[in-house]
Amino acid sequence: MTIDADERARLRPSAGARLLLDLLDRRDAQPGRARYAAWLLDAAGEHGYLAELDDTGAVTLTVAPDSTAAPSDGEDDLRMLARLTARAAAKRAADGLPPWPPRVLRWRGAGRGG
Repeated sequence: MTIDADERARLRPSAGARLLLDLLDRRDAQPGRARYAAWLLDAAGEHGYLAELDDTGAVTLTVAPDSTAAPSDGEDDLRMLARLTARAAAKRAADGLPPWPPRVLRWRGAGRGG
């Protein structure tokens, strides 16, 4: 189950933005690939995506059917978070951890184009 609308509303900041990756298909996750529900949450609203990650660092972001695209700088930040998560997967596995974390949450300050 992915994060619900009430929890996303509680995470929305009054300034800046929160970047959220929430792992989908937890039971069926492949070692080198993962799918995440990805969100950019800001004071104006939320922007949902489907993020497909590969442990080589490749990321595909697709705007969710019931959402709108984030401003380009916000989408760039979300893509970078997904890339960092993807690139870390092999190291996490080598360390004995699950390669794909169930949830990744970061905050972007208001002074960075948002």
